[in-house]
Amino acid sequence: MAVPPSYSDLGKAAKDIFSKGYGFGAVKLDLKTKSQSGVEFNTSGSSNTDTGKASGSLETKYKMKELGLIINQKWNTDNTLATEVTVEDQLAQGLKVALDTSFVPNTGKKSGKLKTGYKRNYVNLGCDVDFEGPIIHAAAVLGYEGWLAGYQMAFHTAKSKLVQNNFALGYRAGDFQLHTNVNDGAEFGGSIYQRVNDELETAVTLAWTAGSNNTRFGIAAKYKLDKDISVSAKVNNASLIGVGYTQSLRPGVKVTLSALIDGKNFNAGGHKVGLGFELEV
Repeated sequence: MAVPPSYSDLGKAAKDIFSKGYGFGAVKLDLKTKSQSGVEFNTSGSSNTDTGKASGSLETKYKMKELGLIINQKWNTDNTLATEVTVEDQLAQGLKVALDTSFVPNTGKKSGKLKTGYKRNYVNLGCDVDFEGPIIHAAAVLGYEGWLAGYQMAFHTAKSKLVQNNFALGYRAGDFQLHTNVNDGAEFGGSIYQRVNDELETAVTLAWTAGSNNTRFGIAAKYKLDKDISVSAKVNNASLIGVGYTQSLRPGVKVTLSALIDGKNFNAGGHKVGLGFELEV
């Protein structure tokens, strides 16, 4: 194994099967463009079909490869301005340092976070300092011959209290991934991902809370009909059934149709549909 994933990316393959290809209860448009000077623009807008509320965001990203510098700015309709400046592989090979700030002009609220990450063969480390608190977030993932072990914590310095304490263990092969985690000693979860063949991917998730009989279970699959069309389906123990259809109409143009069906109250209605467009020029 080369560099293991970050803690937040453990079990990502299974998470993607459950999340990508769906957009229930919203009509969404994403537009990605790139200028000749290398500035990337990502514009996103969505409308909630239940409330009619519309939201949007504009993100710009500029990379200075010779300096290892990335400047990312984002504005959304909640009137929040966010800026992230990242320097990677300059101070040391594998080391990334970023300063993430946000500002709300309406209220004058400001926040900031210093992020650091270091990755090499068999190890991926991260430490963030949230100035609001302040709170220290730290995570480490070790990997060897497909096996992964991770730890994540958050420490509130003002209260001298450990507010997050998570463990994870997993195994990753070429077409198979297993992930288990324990959050704060009370939340238990696990996922299994398998690429059956070039067309079919499947995933299973399981979660439960200590001292409770509430067990959550889900199964999902994604199937590629051809190079341009894929269908997705998922169901959980609450009898919520999700289906999705994604098609590339032409290079840079993708459309997604999705629906969420409440199997327990099929005749009562309340089902949700979604429509999404992705444009890249």
